[in-house]
Amino acid sequence: MKANSYYPVIMTSQVASTAAFYQSHFRFRPLFASDWYVHLQSREDPAINLAILDGSHDSIPAYARTVVPRGMILNFEVDDPDAVYREIQAAGLPVHIPLRDEPFGQRHFITSDPNGVLIDVIKPIEPTPEYEAMFSQPPA
Repeated sequence: MKANSYYPVIMTSQVASTAAFYQSHFRFRPLFASDWYVHLQSREDPAINLAILDGSHDSIPAYARTVVPRGMILNFEVDDPDAVYREIQAAGLPVHIPLRDEPFGQRHFITSDPNGVLIDVIKPIEPTPEYEAMFSQPPA
């Protein structure tokens, strides 16, 4: 299968407020908006997309209808996680892991959206030699 596009879809009962959250804090804009589905696109890169879907909508198989997202982390790779961290703190968003450098090669912090979906804001950094040996190709 050759995929032409790929993007996560967050199922929630809070479609409008979830879409507003990603527009306000992560620079998305709506490409399509209804009361049950919003398709968002990054203002900086049209290849970065995210959708918000009413988890009880009949387009979802009945057994899978849920309004509580679980088991997902959205990673946003950025140039300046320190600046984003300051913005997140100023906005009063939760900080679940404060900004820090990891030995596996990331400077990052974790916040969450109104549904509890974790958001990991990341910048690749040099890993320690122990972790560098685990990469199949040298990290960029």
